Amino acid sequence: MSTEKIIIAGFGGQGVLSLGQFLAYAAMYENKEITWLPSYGPEMRGGTANCSLVISDAPVASPVIETPDCLIALNKPSLDKFINDVRAGGTVIVNSSVIREKIGREDVNAVYLDANGLALKAGNLKTANVVVLGAYVALSKILPKESVKDTIAKIFKKKPGVIPVNLEAFELGCGAIA
Repeated sequence: MSTEKIIIAGFGGQGVLSLGQFLAYAAMYENKEITWLPSYGPEMRGGTANCSLVISDAPVASPVIETPDCLIALNKPSLDKFINDVRAGGTVIVNSSVIREKIGREDVNAVYLDANGLALKAGNLKTANVVVLGAYVALSKILPKESVKDTIAKIFKKKPGVIPVNLEAFELGCGAIA
């Protein structure tokens, strides 16, 4: 991997920005070059939210992404907004718990993931973003699984009680791809 450009989009409260931060921190721990650019409305919960990440082995010139390699769409308005920007041959991860229809593009790898259902299986609906993180890591192989798991534990070190359910959610996301 030399450079991976990712857009993660959904609405406030789905853990869009946190998902981006998990990837950004894990990439930093792997000594990758990283940019993370959040964008969200003033409403916070319920408003639109997205973030752009560029993960690279070389310095990143700009955090702005015009043509992502991967789109992670957690709701339908976000899918509609960004689907046409994804490069041909790129990947689109769709939260099929929320987005019922199939995407209209044949030139991308579409992955439909029941993130909410898997999060409930892990024990907490709030971990749906971590389920998606696991699926993305398994698909892209951009970062070692163990490094991402270590990152999850580091991020939640002040809330040790939530670490096991988040690690379970991550593993379920990885397993959904295998």
